[in-house]
Amino acid sequence: MTQNISHNLLNGKKGLIFGALDERSIAWHVALACKREGASFALTNAPIALRFGALDQLAKVTGSQVISCDVSDYEQVANLVDTVVDNDGKLDFILHAVGMSPNIRKGNDYTKLNYKLLQQTLEISAISLHKVLQACVEKDALNDGASIVALSYIGAQRIFSKYSDMNDAKALLESIARNFGSRLGGKGIRVNTVSQGPTKTSAGSGIGGFDAMYDFAEKLSPLGNPTAEECADYCVSLFSDLTRKVTMQNLFHDGGFSTNGISEELVFDLAELSASKNK
Repeated sequence: MTQNISHNLLNGKKGLIFGALDERSIAWHVALACKREGASFALTNAPIALRFGALDQLAKVTGSQVISCDVSDYEQVANLVDTVVDNDGKLDFILHAVGMSPNIRKGNDYTKLNYKLLQQTLEISAISLHKVLQACVEKDALNDGASIVALSYIGAQRIFSKYSDMNDAKALLESIARNFGSRLGGKGIRVNTVSQGPTKTSAGSGIGGFDAMYDFAEKLSPLGNPTAEECADYCVSLFSDLTRKVTMQNLFHDGGFSTNGISEELVFDLAELSASKNK
């Protein structure tokens, strides 16, 4: 999909986008892509993110309302859903792009986690999706045929040591998506996760060793690492009516990284490394 050409895939659809912070955020680019395709939506993030981010700028460009919400607090989530539905009517799509690990920020090794911080990781990065969807069900906030997408990472299936307790959080996130997808299918409502390849975002750059992970994935992926803009286009396709029968899936958007065993470029690099060690 060409970034600047609209195909009107979301014409008339209404949504809610969690997690946009600044121009490096995937959610930021999803918002721009949804606007391009004819959607209207509300933007939300935590109070501290609203203070330090640039969400007002995005709201101005997209003509969107910004609503503060701490996703670890169910009452705030429920009030958010009420406000959005009261203002704009039932929702056709939701993007969940929320993730944070205090343990990673503090440099705590996985074998020495602070369990209170682990609970925060799980609450914010995974259980928040359950709270959002539970609130939507209780308040009948989703139109038939609505689509929910949560951003995940391959750490849910494979261990990346520097990703620490976020590996666990993403695994839980994907399980929650499947559970709700099973229960909401009767109304044609879809719930999927998109496992995005390493992307140079604000969140990603805070993970130790991220540059090495990014370079490794770039060399292993036949198509290279996906950009935030490309992820946004993929999310648009999942919000659209073109994917009406896609649900309960974890969809890898990673340039082929998750399937490729090894690339010739990596073989060459490893051979060079081996040769240098044997000199």
